[in-house]
Amino acid sequence: MQAAKVSAAKPPLSREALRDVIDLSLWAGQLLLQNGSDAERIEETIHRLGTALGCDWMDILVSPNVIAVTTISGEEFRTKIRRVIGLNVNMTIVSAINRLSRRVEDGELDRFGVRQELERISRIGSHYNRWLVVVMVGLACAAFGRLFGGDLPVFAVTFVAAAVAMVVRQELNRLHYNLFLVTIVTAFVAGVLASLAARLQLSQQPQTALAASVLLLVPGVSLINSAEDLIKGHMVTGITRGIIGGLVSLSIALGLALAIQVMGVRGL
Repeated sequence: MQAAKVSAAKPPLSREALRDVIDLSLWAGQLLLQNGSDAERIEETIHRLGTALGCDWMDILVSPNVIAVTTISGEEFRTKIRRVIGLNVNMTIVSAINRLSRRVEDGELDRFGVRQELERISRIGSHYNRWLVVVMVGLACAAFGRLFGGDLPVFAVTFVAAAVAMVVRQELNRLHYNLFLVTIVTAFVAGVLASLAARLQLSQQPQTALAASVLLLVPGVSLINSAEDLIKGHMVTGITRGIIGGLVSLSIALGLALAIQVMGVRGL
């Protein structure tokens, strides 16, 4: 009944326009899924964008790496599927897509303007210089070391270990290595450097440096999105994201274990 009322209020789209709308909606959804959005936000944004561009209704399925959308306009409908690869976290893009959908809903942009905006948004990178990120990640992990009760030598060792590990992570991500391999190698590098607190007897709390130096790898976004998706009924996506978060945590543990073995650190 609701779809019929909407259909009566909107002129039907041509096949070309309908094809364009589903492409634009899928592109927006792809950017959201690639950059750390939860499943419900992806569905809402795709539906808002498609209906604001003239569709009567949108049926959307969001899975961990695929989005499927069916658009309906008058007697016409189109279904399209898009595979999503390279999952990252970039909340700037998520926020930009959300603002774009609101602007389209308010009538500020047509489908040609939406395409231009999506092209601009897809090119958005980090706002911060990579070396600033390295320094701030190192300071953040070192600060956690202090909060855990570490002394000044632990603070210094944790800063160096986390900062170097972040450089390694950036380089491996730039080369598009597997997520779990990147995590293992990064945790190993952080663990080797953090183990110096024990090897050189710099502190009475060397275990604090080991724990704090790998906090940059904790999959917080995946675990939070997993909980949100499960609570809101997106069971497959929620379970998959939870498993990925668990595997990343295991990769951190494996990297640290290898570092401890290599450095010969005992009794932590």
